[in-house]
Amino acid sequence: MKEIIAVVRMNMMNRTKTALTEAGVDAFFANEAQGRGQGFANLMLLEGAERGYEEAVEHLGGKGKLYPKRILTVVVPEDEVDGIVETIIETNKTGKPGDGKIWVLPVKDAVRVRTGESGIKSIS
Repeated sequence: MKEIIAVVRMNMMNRTKTALTEAGVDAFFANEAQGRGQGFANLMLLEGAERGYEEAVEHLGGKGKLYPKRILTVVVPEDEVDGIVETIIETNKTGKPGDGKIWVLPVKDAVRVRTGESGIKSIS
């Protein structure tokens, strides 16, 4: 089993949810988050803004801000990972900064609380 964690734009959430459902993923989690990527940030301006210097804040503009995002988490069998990742990419790719990020992590085990089933049975 693998856990897929994807950060996507807020306005892409409904499209992503629909695409995942069409790809056969019915169970996943979505959380609101704030974050930013590696975009250029002038550290001196950031420090000045933190100290309250209005000039620094004006020059900083939109850089250094945290932007609203959604974090999706889904656990799938290993043989489904590539298809799910590709679905997320196809649905969210605009070619502009902020399209998102995807991480794939190993999952040692999972247990369904209601039935006590573990392993693959617990996620299917």
